[in-house]
This record gives sequence, structure tokens and C-alpha cells, in this order.
Amino acid sequence: MKKTLLLVSLCLGLAAAVGAQNVQLNAAGATFPYPIYSKWFDDYHKLHSNIQINYQSIGSGGGIRQLMAHTVDFGASDMPMSDDQMKQAGFAILHFPTVLGAAVPSYNVPGVTGSLKFTQKALAGIYLGTITKWNDPEIAHANPGVNLPGNDIVVLHRSESSGTTFIWTDFLSKISSDWKGKIGANASVNWPVGLGSKGNEGVTGLLKQTPNSIAYVELIYAIQNNIPYGDVQNASGAFVKATLESVSAAAAGSAKDMPDDFRVSITNAPGKTAYPISSFTWLLIPAQIQDAAKRTTIVNFLKWMLADGQKDCEALSYGKLAPAVVAREMTAISKIQ
Repeated sequence: MKKTLLLVSLCLGLAAAVGAQNVQLNAAGATFPYPIYSKWFDDYHKLHSNIQINYQSIGSGGGIRQLMAHTVDFGASDMPMSDDQMKQAGFAILHFPTVLGAAVPSYNVPGVTGSLKFTQKALAGIYLGTITKWNDPEIAHANPGVNLPGNDIVVLHRSESSGTTFIWTDFLSKISSDWKGKIGANASVNWPVGLGSKGNEGVTGLLKQTPNSIAYVELIYAIQNNIPYGDVQNASGAFVKATLESVSAAAAGSAKDMPDDFRVSITNAPGKTAYPISSFTWLLIPAQIQDAAKRTTIVNFLKWMLADGQKDCEALSYGKLAPAVVAREMTAISKIQ
């Protein structure tokens, strides 16, 4: 009897030890969702002290490259991987939407503290280099009563391969035939004008120290740094400010039309209340994970992220996933083997 009890005790102890195995995951990618990813990974470690998720905020392009090179356990991107990238990877990669966010035109114009309105033509012209002054008629007509200076516009953009850049250029490609034909939509483009800086953090810092500048940054970076950002003309012609409601409105029709692999664009979405430079952001997860402990940890984290983790979104100015999207992702998790 004592031997039996001892054997049971040893087995239970061994099971507990396996259950508490230390697991370290390394990930890299988008700066767009870094504020909420940082919170999620920290909170998950507090719940499971044996699990550590290290995340490098290096940009979507870097995250995709590191995942393809097998130097991280998973990646993160604001841009869905292309068919060519998926083929080049040589292994199956699953896309899991995590939150909704917005890229906003933020600016540092001395004497102008209110919210400017930007037509689609104005934003395309500024980044094409055809609109060069802050008091250009295309900007002035949309902002009656605002004393806009005649100073040159200093255009800022990302210097590295960036999902935020993809969101911005994806929007510009949809609303400007000139932009689509000359530049196109990608994580890295040949900018006609402007100064580059690395990461949403770097661009925000450069914007703050550069008078008469404009930049595209993720909404939370503008809010946290108390930098003004403009209303943008949407597909219905309305000027809409990026808010939780307007970003969610942009994604409202996406659930039923979203493909099974979750690779979808929602820039310039229809609807009077939709903010037009909105996007999902994704975790990029290998479909086959040989390490059983890492596989279990990633699966459990994804389930937690889609449930409890969504409760943190709005406090950090990200939109929560729609219940229908969450339900589809919960089913898709079973593809991880």
C-alpha cells in the first residue's frame, strides 16, 4: 500500500513538474500593436510565471523575415503576408487577427492645435510631393477659419519595412490613381518625398521635434504623446476622426466576408461613420510546431488573447475583435499541430 501511494505521489509530482515546465517564446514584428502586446505578454507571465514571451518591436517586415528564417517562434504584422511570401517561407503560416487599430495623420504645426481635416486628395498630394505648403487650397478649403501658415510641409515616414506603412500606402493606393500607379501599396516603398525614422516610436519622436511636419502613426502613439491628429475624408465623403467606434465601423462588414485565412484589408471601407485608414493586425503562427511545450503555450495564449485579452483593447485605444471573428479564430486554432 505504501509503495502504491509512493508511486502515485511520484507520478503526480512528475506531472506537476511537466505542467510547470519553463517555456520561453521569442517573437518579433509590428510596432503598431506593441503597446497592447507588451501588456498582454506581461499579464500572461503574471498568470503563468513559468512562461516568458519576449517580443521585439522591429516592424512588420522584420517580423516576417525573422519568422521565415526560423529565428523566432512567431511573428507579428499589420500587413497580411503575400502569396509569394507564403510560398517563400517553405512552411505553412497561419494569420490570427488580434485587435483593430488606425493609422492617423498626426502633425506639428506651430499655432495650430485643433483637429485639421484632410481630404483624400490632400493626403495623397502631400505624400506625392505635389502639395507642399500648409496653406495649400486643398488643405485650407477643408479647414475654414484655421490660420494655416505658408510654411513648407515636412513629410515624415517610416524608414524600415513597416505594416503601418502598408496600411497607409494601401489606403493611398485605393484613393489615388497617381499613387497606385507610381508608388503602390507595400511595407516598404520608394517615397517621393520626406524624412524617414524607425518604428512608430521613432516617427513620433521625430514629429515632436520637427516644426511643420506631418506623419502617419498608430493612434495610440498620437494619444500617448498628446500630438494632434486629423479627421480623414472617408469613402462616403465624410470627415471622420479615428476612434474606437469609427475603427469598429470600418470592420463591421468584414466578419461575413473575411476569407478563411483572415487575410483582409479594410482601408477605405464603406459607411459614413467608418474611419478609412483602419486595419486588423495579425500574429503569424507556424501551422506545425514541433516543440510540444511551445505549441501548447502558443495555443493557450491565443485562446486567452481572444477572450480575456480583448478586455484590455479599448483602454489602449484599440478596437476589439467582433464576436463572429473571435469564434472563427477559436476554430482556426485547431489548425496548429
